[in-house]
Amino acid sequence: MNILEGLQASNTIPEKYLAMTNTELEERVASIKQRLGKKLFIPGHHYQKDEVIQFSDATGDSLKLAQVAAENTEAEYIVFCGVHFMAETADILTTDNQKVYLPDMRAGCSMADMADIYQTNRAWTKLQELFGDTIIPLTYVNSTAAIKAFVGENGGATVTSSNAEKMVSWAFTQKERLLFLPDQHLGRNTAYNLGVPLEKMAIWDPIKNELVYEGAIEDIKVILWKGHCSVHENFTVSNVEQVRKQYPHMKIIVHPECSREVVAASDLAGSTNYIIDVIEKAEPGSAFAIGTEMNLVNRIIKEHPDKEIISLNPYMCACLTMNRIDLPHFVWCLESIEEDFESNRIIVEEPIASNAKLALDRMLELS
Repeated sequence: MNILEGLQASNTIPEKYLAMTNTELEERVASIKQRLGKKLFIPGHHYQKDEVIQFSDATGDSLKLAQVAAENTEAEYIVFCGVHFMAETADILTTDNQKVYLPDMRAGCSMADMADIYQTNRAWTKLQELFGDTIIPLTYVNSTAAIKAFVGENGGATVTSSNAEKMVSWAFTQKERLLFLPDQHLGRNTAYNLGVPLEKMAIWDPIKNELVYEGAIEDIKVILWKGHCSVHENFTVSNVEQVRKQYPHMKIIVHPECSREVVAASDLAGSTNYIIDVIEKAEPGSAFAIGTEMNLVNRIIKEHPDKEIISLNPYMCACLTMNRIDLPHFVWCLESIEEDFESNRIIVEEPIASNAKLALDRMLELS
């Protein structure tokens, strides 16, 4: 579904917000939060800019923010500092009298855009012809509401990097095979950790609409959608080798959206929350090279001056779509709420919302 359906939306921010100083913008946020009180709830993803994350009522990765969205029944207005699919998930999991907003509609996710519902339906038809009723679909939460609805309707569930192993294990109790979309790297790393050999994993190419595999197809256990995170795919084995050479005392910790080769060459791999937890529990003087989004890496460096921390790739940029949420758009969104102009409200229409909720609820029940 088009995320703009059923809502008023605009990407043209009034000039007055762009002319304000950071101090003035921050004062306006603080004032609105005070006036609205518990009627306003602001979840913020770890990859957000510091200028925005400082005002979040809850911070976390995709799993934690999905959980807090489901648990929050008090707030009337939920202003999600993240990207499209996260705001969609919040709308699906909250009540009918709660309204979800995204400060900038351009804050999307390139990974989520790598699987649309038309490609998925086309793939499912062909995979059913090849394998019959032996496949269960799983989708990373970094996917559109329509993809989540498809998965829910077909008995599957959503996953996050925090619970991927648990959800893949569950999937194999349901069916002989699984289709994992849209991130091939998280799917491959998770299945491999659970003992599925690489030679039993195939790739589904949604552009060519074909299964990419060498060998007997009856041996296939995992079908990986050909998608990836544009940030994490930029960490390479060469980056790992360079750190090993220049900083041999450092441990390398990466996100499982990195390629299998990078994960295998690193010391540790895990979700955003896992990375944060490892660093927090490490002894003073510990040294780490971190392979994940730069806003988060820079925040970790700032919060742990007692440790030696660098990015695994020093030339890595922050997630461009996450960076769309800035103070001017944030203030514009909040003031629009106070003025009863529902700019950038997210509404997931039925029946997509109900079917997507099936997939999300199966995950949340097991998490």
